[in-house]
Amino acid sequence: MKTAQKILEIEALCENLLKKNTDGGLLKFKVLSFAKLYSNLSVSMIIEKLGIKKSNFALITADLEKEGLLKISHAEIDRRCRVLQLTERGEKILDDFYQKIEADIGLTDVDTERAFDILLNYLNKRI
Repeated sequence: MKTAQKILEIEALCENLLKKNTDGGLLKFKVLSFAKLYSNLSVSMIIEKLGIKKSNFALITADLEKEGLLKISHAEIDRRCRVLQLTERGEKILDDFYQKIEADIGLTDVDTERAFDILLNYLNKRI
């Protein structure tokens, strides 16, 4: 199977695995996760990594901010840039979500973990 086909299959399977642990709010957890992972990136860079429209991102982040899960502020270095920061409540909800996923997946061996790390590194370099 070619690389593009494998990536599409991985994306679809991972999305289905994650959806089992949400009530249709997978995008909410994706945004929270990316806000935690890429706290030093601007909002526009996170949007690019997520691959969603700015309008969709604005709607979901506004909801997350109203729920007290996310804080949107201006970067200290460049006030034109906005950055995301998880609140304490957002951290807790994201950690609970991660624990549900981990319980669903179960233990993974070292080779699988290394394969995930390699894939993530590869994809982050391309985006």
